[in-house]
Amino acid sequence: MRIDSRKVLLWAAAGIMLAAVCFFFLNNGRERDDKFRIIFIPKVIDEHNDFWKLLIEGAEMAAAENKVELTIVAAETEDDYEEQNALIEWAVEQNPDAILLTPSSFTETTPYAKKVVEKGIPLILVDSEVNEDIADTVIATDNVKIGEVEGNYMRQCATAESQIAIMGHVEGSSTAIEREEGVRKGLGEYEDRIVAVRFCDSDYDKAYDLMMELMDKYPDIDLVAGLNEYSAVGAARAIKERNLQNRIRVVGIDSSLEEIQFLEEGIFEIIVIQNPF
Repeated sequence: MRIDSRKVLLWAAAGIMLAAVCFFFLNNGRERDDKFRIIFIPKVIDEHNDFWKLLIEGAEMAAAENKVELTIVAAETEDDYEEQNALIEWAVEQNPDAILLTPSSFTETTPYAKKVVEKGIPLILVDSEVNEDIADTVIATDNVKIGEVEGNYMRQCATAESQIAIMGHVEGSSTAIEREEGVRKGLGEYEDRIVAVRFCDSDYDKAYDLMMELMDKYPDIDLVAGLNEYSAVGAARAIKERNLQNRIRVVGIDSSLEEIQFLEEGIFEIIVIQNPF
C-alpha cells in the first residue's frame, strides 16, 4: 500500500535575502554615499532551473531594495569548478565590498575562496560550503536535514529486499555530500539496501541515462532519491518512459513545474521544497 503519495513535504530553508544580508553585514552602522558593490558567483545561471532562477531573482530584488550594485557571473555548468575558480580570481581583482559565492566544489574551491579572505574582502557562502571555516557568513539550507526528510520517507516504504539508488548532482559538492549523508541517516536500518550512488553533474539528460542504466543493471530497484532538481527530474523521466512509476518510488528535491506535474501524476512520491528566494 502506498503511503500518502502526491503529498508535498515543505522543508522551509531560511529565506535567502542575499544582498540585504550583505548590506547589513558591510554597513554595520556606517554611512556612505556611494553604492556597495557586491559580486555574486553562483554555481550556474540557468533560467530552466527554478532553484537558481529564484535564488538570483531574490538577490537582485534585495540588491535593488538596498541600493546595492550587484554583479552576477557564473560558470557554464555547475560542475565546472575550474571556470568558477577563474571567476573568483577575477572578482578579487575587482576589489568589491563583498563576494557572495556558491562553491562548485567542497575542496577544489577552497584555495580560491581563501584568496578572497586574504585580500580582506568579506566572503559570504550561499547554499554550499567549502572544507575550511573561512567565510564571514554562510547562508544555506540544512542539507543534511533535507536528505534526512527524503530518507525518512523512503524508510517507511523500504523492505529487507529493497534495492535503493541515490541520484546525486555534482560529486564532491557540499550539498551532494550532505544530502547523501542525510538520506543514509533517514534510511536507518535500510541504509545497507543502497545498491548504487550515481552523479549526473546537474544534467537532466545524464540523470536520465544513468537511471536507464540502473534499471537495466538492477531490475528490482524500487526506491530512488534525487538530490536536486536535475537529478530528480532526469531519473523521473526515465522511470516514466519505462512506465514503472507504480513499482519504483521516487523522492525529489525542489519544485519546478515539471516536478509538480510528476508529483500530480504519481511519479514522485514526495518532493522536498527549498525557499531560495
